[in-house]
Amino acid sequence: MKIVLTGATGRLGRDLAPALAERNEVIGLGSRDLDITDAAATVDYLAAQRPDAVVHTAAWADVDGCERDPDRAYRLNAGGTWNLAVGCQRIDAALLYISTDYVFDGEKGAPYVEFDPTGPINVYGASKLAGEQVVRDLVPRHYIVRGSWFFGHHGDCFARRVLRAAGQGRAARAFKDRTGSPSYTPDLARLVVAIVESEWYGTYHASNRGQCTWYDFAREIATRAGAPEAVTAVSSEQVQLAARRPRHSALRHLSLEMLGRDDVRPWQEAVAEFVRIEQGCAGGGG
Repeated sequence: MKIVLTGATGRLGRDLAPALAERNEVIGLGSRDLDITDAAATVDYLAAQRPDAVVHTAAWADVDGCERDPDRAYRLNAGGTWNLAVGCQRIDAALLYISTDYVFDGEKGAPYVEFDPTGPINVYGASKLAGEQVVRDLVPRHYIVRGSWFFGHHGDCFARRVLRAAGQGRAARAFKDRTGSPSYTPDLARLVVAIVESEWYGTYHASNRGQCTWYDFAREIATRAGAPEAVTAVSSEQVQLAARRPRHSALRHLSLEMLGRDDVRPWQEAVAEFVRIEQGCAGGGG
């Protein structure tokens, strides 16, 4: 397939580009290559390239930034997706859209499946849900893939901040009252490739298996790094943030289960690999 990948320079995109390129022709785009908020430019670009599919990972994922500037959040996360969806519709291309666990309100008290009602409690989640709705409305051949708690080896992320704190003899703060499912971006990239190559269109949850609190996640990272004391548990009430977060937004992969393809590894195994690679790079090993 010929695939256009948005967000190719981002945290997920940098793992996804080479994974897609193993069996496909991939055109990777960063924000400097195409402004997806420019409707005419986006539609014209896709018309010229005529890809078989677009994998859309580009987003403004600063949750508190979105809360402070909702116009920008909707312009990028909903409007940019709308423009890509129209472009895909006109050339009959498939569209895979990366979404988020933040489309849920976190009040279910158990892992969410793909068919649960949505109800975002912050602007970021609402703008990403708007993107989902546009994709469903405009592109018959679509995939919506919800990930959560991304961590990997590119850019800044919570997991890398925990490792830095441990290496510097400091304690990272982590929420003890928020539960979710970590998504290791190399693993998520492999899942996305399998989904987009399957032609089984629909909505998917894709993360590493299992659930934990942010504190559990950080403690696992710090313990693997040999500094289990480098984490301090805090509650949501102790930290004032611009945007509310769901209390329990863990994901169950029901769609993958029904297809017999839920072979993603547990988050603890992904953390072990993450720490090993990060420490190898820090020591000059990669």
